[in-house]
Amino acid sequence: MKRIITTAAALLMGSNLAFAGEAIEGNWKTASGETAVIGPCGGAFCVTLKTGKHAGKQIGKLSGKGNSYSGEITDPANDKTYSGSGTVSGNSLNMKGCVLKVLCKSQTWTRL
Repeated sequence: MKRIITTAAALLMGSNLAFAGEAIEGNWKTASGETAVIGPCGGAFCVTLKTGKHAGKQIGKLSGKGNSYSGEITDPANDKTYSGSGTVSGNSLNMKGCVLKVLCKSQTWTRL
């Protein structure tokens, strides 16, 4: 009986940990088919490519909570950095990068 209670407590504690993170955290499939990981770093959330030509490269840093985040996004192909934002809706992440907040480009990423 004691073993069952211990196992149940461990499962409950583990499930609480799964829900402790922000909505943006996790692995995402980018619009170009690469995998990116978003995780906490220095009070914000860093976006780092895991696969593809630019694997290992940090391409963004966003701050926020809930479903809305903002910060900077870098295009890994040309190393240009833009004002960026991300909005999470279910298993989708709408990433947007803008120049002067007027010229914007968006992509939708899917949670893996």
